[in-house]
Formats: sequence, C-alpha cells, structure tokens
Amino acid sequence: MPLWRRKSFWLALSVFWLLLIFLGLFPLRLAVPPRPLPGRSQGWPRWLDAAFLRSFFQPEALPEDGPQLRQAPRGSSCTWGACFDTSKCKGNLLKIFVHSSAGPTAEAHRRILDSLEGSRYYALSPAEACLHLFLPSQDHRGACGPLPPYWNGGRNHLVLSLYPAPCTRLGQAMVAEASPSSDIFRPGFDVALPYLPEAHPLRGGVPGQLRQHSPQPGATLLAVAEEKGGWRTHASACPWDRHCEQDPGPQQTHPGETLPNATFCLIPGHRSAASCFLQALQAGCIPVLLSPRWELPFSEVIDWTKAAIIADERLPLQVLTALREMLPSRILSLRQQTQFLWTAYFSSVEKVVHTTLEIIQDRIWGASGRPSLMWNSPPGALLALPTFSTSLKDFPFYHLQQGSSPESSFSALIWVGVSGEPLLKLIQVVAGSRHCAQILILWSSEEPPPDRWPETTVPLAVIEGHRKASDRFFPYDNISTNAILSLDVHSTLSTSEVDFAFAVWQSFPERMVGFLTRNHFWNEAQGVWGYSTELANEFSMAFTTAAFYHRYYHTLFTHSLTKALRTLVDDTPACVDVLMNFLVATVTRLPPIKVPYGRQRQDAAPLVAEGPGPRPEPQPLAQDCINHVATRFGHMPLVSSRVRMDPVLFKDPVSVQRKKYRSLEKP
Repeated sequence: MPLWRRKSFWLALSVFWLLLIFLGLFPLRLAVPPRPLPGRSQGWPRWLDAAFLRSFFQPEALPEDGPQLRQAPRGSSCTWGACFDTSKCKGNLLKIFVHSSAGPTAEAHRRILDSLEGSRYYALSPAEACLHLFLPSQDHRGACGPLPPYWNGGRNHLVLSLYPAPCTRLGQAMVAEASPSSDIFRPGFDVALPYLPEAHPLRGGVPGQLRQHSPQPGATLLAVAEEKGGWRTHASACPWDRHCEQDPGPQQTHPGETLPNATFCLIPGHRSAASCFLQALQAGCIPVLLSPRWELPFSEVIDWTKAAIIADERLPLQVLTALREMLPSRILSLRQQTQFLWTAYFSSVEKVVHTTLEIIQDRIWGASGRPSLMWNSPPGALLALPTFSTSLKDFPFYHLQQGSSPESSFSALIWVGVSGEPLLKLIQVVAGSRHCAQILILWSSEEPPPDRWPETTVPLAVIEGHRKASDRFFPYDNISTNAILSLDVHSTLSTSEVDFAFAVWQSFPERMVGFLTRNHFWNEAQGVWGYSTELANEFSMAFTTAAFYHRYYHTLFTHSLTKALRTLVDDTPACVDVLMNFLVATVTRLPPIKVPYGRQRQDAAPLVAEGPGPRPEPQPLAQDCINHVATRFGHMPLVSSRVRMDPVLFKDPVSVQRKKYRSLEKP
C-alpha cells in the first residue's frame, strides 16, 4: 500500500475515534432537581455530569454541586440572620410599612402601593411593622433620592423595584429587583423578581394562553428569543444557522407583543433576554435557558426544573437532539407547570408583590414555613396560608399527593336571623345524619336565643354573631371538623340529602357541593356580567344557604380577601354568595358540584339580612354584585358546568329496596 494511502487511512481512523469520544463523553447538561432545604434558597440544579465540567470551567467559575447555599458576593456581609431582626414581627406575622416619597409618585410605585393597601400585610404606622418598604427613585440629574426616616442603616428594610434600576443596593437592606445578575444576588436574603412589561395587569391578569398541552403533529418545535424583542420560530430544529449544516427551514419573525406559539422557547443567557421569560411561561412554551447569567424569579421557593430546562449554550446540537427526543409525557408535565406558575405567581403585579412578601414571611416562620409542595403545586402558596396550618393534611388540596382521605364527619353551621319552627325542624334533620359531629347555631337575631334547645345526639352550641353577612365565614374556633355544612334557618333538606351530599364532598374536598345553583354569563349588549335567576342545567355558583365546603375557606375569606370586599358583603348581604363562589373558583379553577334537591324552589334566594318579623319575599341576587366583585378580583374566575352527581340507581325503574338514598326521589 502506498505511503500516502496509509497516512490517509490512519488520519481518517483517528478523526473517527475522536468523534466517537466527543459524542460519548459530552451529553446535554440537563438539570436534576435537588431537594430544596427548608427556609433556604434552592440555588441552581445539580448536573448529571459535573465531573466533566472541570476541564471547561475555571475553578472559581465552577458552580457549587453541594446542597449548601451559594455565598453572598464579596464585600457584602448581610445574611438573613445578620441583617433582619425577626423579634420585631409580633406573633411571627409580617407587617409592612411603606415609606412615602417626597416628590410625585411614579406609576410603577403607585402600582406597588395599590397592591399593598387593604391587604393583610399593610401597616399604617412604623411601630406596627417589622419590615419597611423603600421604593428607590432618582432625581432629574440621575442622582439617587434621599433615604427615608427610620432607615437604621437599612436593617429590616426591603428595597423593591419591579424593573432593573440603580439605587437599589443600599446598606443592610434586602433587595427585590427584576432579573438580578447572579454575581450580585445574595441567596436567602435578596429576592429575584420577574422582568415585568410596563402594561402588566395590576390584579387578576390574563390566564395562560396554552390551548393544548401536547404538541400537535407537525407543530412548530422551537421559538428563539431575539435580542431586540420578539420571537423567531423555526419549522425545523435548527435555530443556530451558523452551527447547522442542514437547511434551517422556513422562519417567521413575530413582534415583541406576540406570544410564541411553539413547544420550546430558547432564551439566551444574557440579562437583557430575561424579559422573554414571562412570555414563554404565559404561552405555555417550555423555556430552554442557555447558560443564564441572571437569577430566575423566586428561585428560593420555585423548583424551576419542573417547568424549564437549563442547558449549556456551547452544545447546541446536543441540546436540539435532546429536545427532539423528549418524551411526550415529560413535555406535558413541563407545559402544565408553566401554566400553573404563571397563574399562581406572575399574571399580575399584585401576585408578584405578594409572592415576595410571602417568601419573607416563610423566612420569619423558619422551620415552620410552608413545604416545597405548597409552592410548586396548585393552588400555590399565595392561597395556602400558614396562619391556618403548615401541615399538608389540614388543607383540602393535597389528599391525592399524600394518599389520604378526608375525615368522615362534618359540622353544621346554621345562620339564624329569625327564630321559629323551621329552625327546630332543621336541627332534628341535620342531627339525624350519621356523619354529623356537631351543630353550631350562629345567632344573628336581635332577639335573645332560647333558653332550651331540642335534645340531639350530637353536641349543640350557640355562637353570638354581629348581624353581618361576613359572620358566616369567620374561622370560629368552635368548628372541630374540616367539613362544614352551611345552612340558614329557612333551608329545607332531608337527612338523606345531607348524607349523600357529604359523600360527594368526601370525593371532592376542595370544591363546593351545593343544592341550589345559578349560572353567570356575559351580556354583550350592555358589556357587563350577569347571571341567571332561573333554574337551569348549566351552573357556575352554588348558594351557601345549603352547601358543603372545607373550613379552610373561612380562613381565606377572613384573612385573604381585602377589607373592601368584606365590607361590600356586609353592606350588601345579597353579594355574599357571589363572593364566596368567586373565592372558591379562584382557588380551584373548577365549578361547584350540584347534587339532587328534592324540594327545589323556583324562587330560592341567597342569604339576605333578616330581622324580627315575617321573612321578606325572596329576591334575586343584585345584578351589580357580580360586576363589583369581578372588578375587584381583576378577572372572572367562575367556571360553568352541567354535571350533577346522583346516587346509583337514582330514579331508575328498579325496586326501591335496592336504592340506598330512597327518600331523595320522594316528592
């Protein structure tokens, strides 16, 4: 064999082996979520092949692979224990005082103030607060504004900015800013915020835009964030033209306000691309972060490995191969999580601000703070209040994850405005249920309660009310069970109806199970919301005058709703049903469940204020209530349904002896 042929052969063989070694030793760096430590920043994920990264990273740039927190940057000695005094938080509850600015209030600052005023965090004076909020500003020359009074070197202060801005790193204050650089972010002390667009909704917000969780055949695989905003979609999996030899396929460029319509969204690692991150979440497009150099929003509590992919920007071909080969079940899981996170924490300014404060609240609670499951599964930590409990079994949302079942008894809470014969009969009917644990009479009449009550097989207690509609949903200590049967003195039920409705609630403990229902609709001609006043198959609200629900909703009603909403129902008692249904639908994003009612009344009315004398004529809900409540919520959470739960063999032409709930079919 000629010499030149032998050299060519060995050269080709060497190139072939080098190619095999390269492809075998350097797969895609996909993140594996470590178990987050309680009360600590979750930090960056572990890497499957950390041992191979050392040859490509400088030792000082190598990310930490252990479970401990990353250290604060040099020159900053502030940590949670060193620069925040938790003893100032009375009862371990976070109260925040906002320093007023000397000059005119900027629009961004006004939106923050609007989201705090009337909330459970807001304090009217510095003495009541353990956290002081400072909103940084600049004068016309670009110089930082003056520090507020009670500054104390920044201790127990939070400097908050919804947008990247100077004048944020001041003294010993915590910093909550949009997309902070990883080099200056202090894990466990600072809070990373999302990069919000200027027109981001104040409350409520638009829902996620994902219409189909699984990609359709032939759907666009990739969308690439552009430097000047907007997205570029590709029909093939080759967005980096300079790295691909094959034809990249047809491309389409979309303006910045258009959400990407693709399965994966590739986002460069530089900080200016952080504004595209929320767009990808809202669109249900799985973010693929290419070596990000900015801290992901709320990374202390959110496990981003369940909703995003972190990859090495130097290995584009392997990234694309892994995305093409990803299992549909994994894609479904990631896309569902993007929609949950968007709805729970990012869809409005109010949610972003409240999430920031809830993270600080969990730090104050320490080991008693909410577990990771509450932050990373529906309905989210904003709707799982630690003032109620930090145990998962006490909430109605986590029975499936915990493999547990709701308890087998309920408490009947009867609201009384006028005493009389119907009350005594209702007590006997409810006490006859084998699941009833206690009966509580919420006495809201001007007349004193009777001295003697009928004898029952279950305990009976009287609670003195204040003649307010909101009294019905106060978290009374007397309630000993998780399940509540809410009634008023004029409810007409049978024991079989109560037993069957409770059996249905045990299967759906997070939802409201009711007998009387109404449906909402959009009035196109008048441009307002309305609701039906007639019985129909379709419904979205259940009257709380006869309904089962979890007692946790009493805590949410009292401590989560703003004072303005609670005042609204006290001034207009007919609004109480609308408000309670809005609250439950916001938490569950599901409709109530309807059960058969043997004595349906066409003129059934919701709770109304009552006084001595005969009961007033039933009247429909005030139509303005639904619009007032929808405006304050910022969106319409009600969901319509046509499903009614009936017992087995209900109204079937079989022997009555074979039916468990026989009295349900009696006229």
